[in-house]
Amino acid sequence: MWSPLHIVRFKGQTPSIRRHAAALLKGCRDANVSNFSHSAGRSIKTCRALVYANHGDPSKVLQLKNVDLPAIGENDVLIKLLAAPINPSDINMIQGTYAILPDLPSIGGNEGVGTVIETGKKVKSLKVGDWVIPRDAGLGTWRTEAVFAEEDVISVPNDIPLLSAATLGVNPCTAFRMLVDFEDLMPGDSIIQNAANSGVGQAVIQIAASRGINTINVVRDRPEFGQLCERLKAIGATHVIKEEALRRPEIKEVFKSCPKPKLALNGVGGKSIMSIFNYDDHQSFTFYRSMVTYGGMSRQPVTVPVSALIFKDVKVRGFWVTQWKRDHASDGSLFGVMLDELCSLIRQGKLTAPACTQVALQDFHRALDASMQPFISSKQVLLL
Repeated sequence: MWSPLHIVRFKGQTPSIRRHAAALLKGCRDANVSNFSHSAGRSIKTCRALVYANHGDPSKVLQLKNVDLPAIGENDVLIKLLAAPINPSDINMIQGTYAILPDLPSIGGNEGVGTVIETGKKVKSLKVGDWVIPRDAGLGTWRTEAVFAEEDVISVPNDIPLLSAATLGVNPCTAFRMLVDFEDLMPGDSIIQNAANSGVGQAVIQIAASRGINTINVVRDRPEFGQLCERLKAIGATHVIKEEALRRPEIKEVFKSCPKPKLALNGVGGKSIMSIFNYDDHQSFTFYRSMVTYGGMSRQPVTVPVSALIFKDVKVRGFWVTQWKRDHASDGSLFGVMLDELCSLIRQGKLTAPACTQVALQDFHRALDASMQPFISSKQVLLL
């Protein structure tokens, strides 16, 4: 179910990322000694981390090791990681099929939340006790502690739920940007999406509902479809339908209660997106203006009917939140403003984390196996 993508190596790595790689290249010790070393000065000198020295099956190449922490520079912060999810991109990166790959050996995980426990003398934007999340992919969050550059993390409120903070930096940001950046959506408008039960899909439902936007949510058929339908409607979904329903005449009934969508969001590809394009053989009404692809769980290409391009001028776009963050890195305020709005929704109870299963770091094999099963209903989160 994981989508292979074109591969490039990390470019323009920050000093902290290069330092992480250098520390790993010095060697890792097996995780059969105590978790931490203590001294009269800095108390933590090693961390436990999920390390891979080769690409491959995550359950085979990941190892829990003790890793030396680099010295804290004057612009660095020492972080105690608290929780980190397992996302499809994490799996793809370990497999060696993701669009960006770190130098090996490397530590898994691109998302998570931690608390600052020490700061360098020139650090200005962070203080001890602050919660932080990564600004970019590649920091390696599946570890107990880390030394990061101040510029590589951004603070988030520590009064929001831990799981919301741990899963904030990827899926909610992806959902937010796709709803904001591609069509001028107004209250009362509609969007349609597949993979509606994914982390992105659930964030889309909730953010859209907070803005008065209807969502038509397409999911694959499954034994517990009724329960899934109720769960998605409970967080704000307007309609939840099976893929095959898009090929049936009764789909027209959906559009009697909400406007036809202006935007389609695709996280699957293959037959799923073709169903959205071919929802009506008679093409009796104009469908969405833009179709944005952010994932490819089917591992099948996105095929666009010529008629959609010629007669409906549908815009076919792609979105990758990592690239958005890098494109806007010079203006960090944009990322901060987005996080502020998302955190406000969290505080109001309008944006919740997806269903999560919390797993201790030492039980990572169980979490990996669960994260790669079909019809995933719960995101695996490592407690660190």
